[in-house]
Amino acid sequence: MRILLTGANGYIGMRLLPKLLDDGHEVICAVRNKVRFTSNEELLEKVEIVELDFLKDTEAPEKIRNIDVAYYLIHSMSASTKDFDVKEAEAARNFNQMMEQTSVNQVIYLSGIVNEKELSKHLKSRKQVEDILYKGDFKLTVLRAAIIVGSGSSSFEIIRDLCEKLPAMVTPRWVKTRCQPIAIRNIIQYLTGVIGREACYNESFDVGGPDILTYKEMMQIYADVRGLKIWIVDVPVMSPRLSSYWLYFVTSTSYRLAQNLVDSMKVEVITKDTRLQELLNIEPIHYREAIEMAFYKIEQNEVISSWKDSLSSGRFRKDLNKYVQLPKYGCLHDKKVVKIENPEEVLNRIWAIGGYNGWYYADFLWKIRGFLDKMVGGVGLRRGRTHPDRINAGDSLDFWRVLLADREERRLLLFAEMKVPGEAWLEFKIDEKNILHQNATFRPKGILGRLYWYSMYPFHYFIFEGMINTIAKGHKKE
Repeated sequence: MRILLTGANGYIGMRLLPKLLDDGHEVICAVRNKVRFTSNEELLEKVEIVELDFLKDTEAPEKIRNIDVAYYLIHSMSASTKDFDVKEAEAARNFNQMMEQTSVNQVIYLSGIVNEKELSKHLKSRKQVEDILYKGDFKLTVLRAAIIVGSGSSSFEIIRDLCEKLPAMVTPRWVKTRCQPIAIRNIIQYLTGVIGREACYNESFDVGGPDILTYKEMMQIYADVRGLKIWIVDVPVMSPRLSSYWLYFVTSTSYRLAQNLVDSMKVEVITKDTRLQELLNIEPIHYREAIEMAFYKIEQNEVISSWKDSLSSGRFRKDLNKYVQLPKYGCLHDKKVVKIENPEEVLNRIWAIGGYNGWYYADFLWKIRGFLDKMVGGVGLRRGRTHPDRINAGDSLDFWRVLLADREERRLLLFAEMKVPGEAWLEFKIDEKNILHQNATFRPKGILGRLYWYSMYPFHYFIFEGMINTIAKGHKKE
């Protein structure tokens, strides 16, 4: 079948794409920006890519007019705490209008479980989108899931951060809320299993794992799998605002997402609906096994996608193309060059920068900078990187966003997502004479921006000097 995959850059989309191709489908990936389509080269050769922004576009491009199935994997919860529901509704209406111009027969939508009378804003929005999609000129199949567990999923990474970093926790009362976690592998089975099944047309199904657990029990099971000892004391006095700050400072989530998560975590998301499980003959994976499978992927460096790579995980949500060319005017620079002997080894070190590998010089100062960024509402260093030595345009890299990663041109360009009074770039490039260029560029915003740059200049001088020398020679120093 010819399938349109919206949200192809997202956590679910990146997991779903290889399975669709393995099953022999022809896939068109809809993304807002081609530059940050982070699939591997082998998959890129097998798919078509189309740029679409469903908050703006209503005209169907020629590429998608002849499709059989479309996946609707679009959401805006991470982008805002106030109007994400308005944006999600608008995107769904625009999607319906666009699908009227195509030959689509079935649309598959991944939503959330909405069985409680009192729903969070997030779950209300998911139900509203479902209602809008039912008005479309196609057969709709809705899969309603609770939290999804897999390497790189927001739920898994948040629990991982909490349990790995806090041996003792004083937690809000929502840790006693029950939910029904589902393994990412089961979600992919459901998403692909319903393709073309008439019994699934114009139907909504709840899908969940076999375990009904509180968030506290989920953390305890995670700790047991990892061989950790944790102590959890829940108190009834922690307000939603304090809970959001608690998640924000301890985990790699943004504050906006933390607020929306806390709002949703107060609502039970459980189901007894097993119709689709029986129809597709799917064996549900237990939560403990899902955790073990996630760590197997992590240990094998096989994490395909991570929620941290979404643009909404940071403050940078604009068109990446606008920032790929370094500005020439009104900027301050720290430029350094060094002659190198083994460009391939140097390139490997550049491609492995950040995350667990650190920044090659004065890592403790980078950590302090990350902590200070968190204190003023920035992303800090906790996002790390998805893969230890692979990097793609659009990836998050600690408090940077990758704008360009071209091994053939031997160039890596990063854009700062930390809170700064201006815009900052960091570029590494090896020229044809095997000279490594390291260029930190800052475009200040007003007098405050210039004061920031000059106050940081003494630190920049020896940090950037130490970094380029370590990258060139390969001997890491602190």
